[in-house]
Amino acid sequence: MTDASPSPSVPVVPPNALEGDRTQPDPNQQVRFRNEGGKLLLLLPPEGEGDGQNTAFHWTEVWQQLKQRLDAGERFWQPETTVHLIARDRLLDGRQLQTIADALTEAKLQLKRVYTSRRQTAVAAATAGYSVEQQATLSHLNQPTQEAAQTMAEPLYLETTLRSGADIHHNGTVIILGDVNAGSAVVADGDILVWGRLRGVAHAGARGNNRCLIMAMQMQPTQLRIADFVARPPETPPAQYHPEVAYVTPERTIRIARAVDFHRGGKE
Repeated sequence: MTDASPSPSVPVVPPNALEGDRTQPDPNQQVRFRNEGGKLLLLLPPEGEGDGQNTAFHWTEVWQQLKQRLDAGERFWQPETTVHLIARDRLLDGRQLQTIADALTEAKLQLKRVYTSRRQTAVAAATAGYSVEQQATLSHLNQPTQEAAQTMAEPLYLETTLRSGADIHHNGTVIILGDVNAGSAVVADGDILVWGRLRGVAHAGARGNNRCLIMAMQMQPTQLRIADFVARPPETPPAQYHPEVAYVTPERTIRIARAVDFHRGGKE
């Protein structure tokens, strides 16, 4: 009589085990913390499209994963460490950013800066008072792709006042409806237009375009930079302020002219 049972020397392998590494979660599709260059990064999974290869992660899933990471007990950071949020292409509103910040605060962490390729997320982060770096594409912290470096993004519009300690980085023009307070900074690859008082640092043409402009309704900057040219305000403030434009002259110096007298040719 033949024994139909499997031989003891031949293990029975579950079908899903044959998938190998493909069954393992992709770390890029998970909420995770990472130390890099002395910074504590909080990386969110990309928005995704749910196409079977790049799974779409909804906000609820992202939030649950973040709570699990914070509650895991395997914490490698010191209390009061600042966090750089790598949001990638994920769309976050002010409420969601506040939820993340509150969870980090409970874990004795402080949200400081948000890196994003979405204008809506950049606006929400800046409005909430966080420093922001927004690029057309974002593949890695401080390592933009060649395409991102060469492509000028659409203008970033912010209806807020930048408080001391906040800064904005954008690879296009930045338009701020509000004040830029002392201790804050705006760095743009394009122009900078401030419909308010400019008291902080403004750096236009950050990738070397010296034809970029800086305009403010009230020009009181700590420092002005256009491409590689630097200027500081006079020690004695003017008796009356007018809307002004800063530009680089043919003599390769930064000059400030009244907006009503200015045109692109750089002549008054």
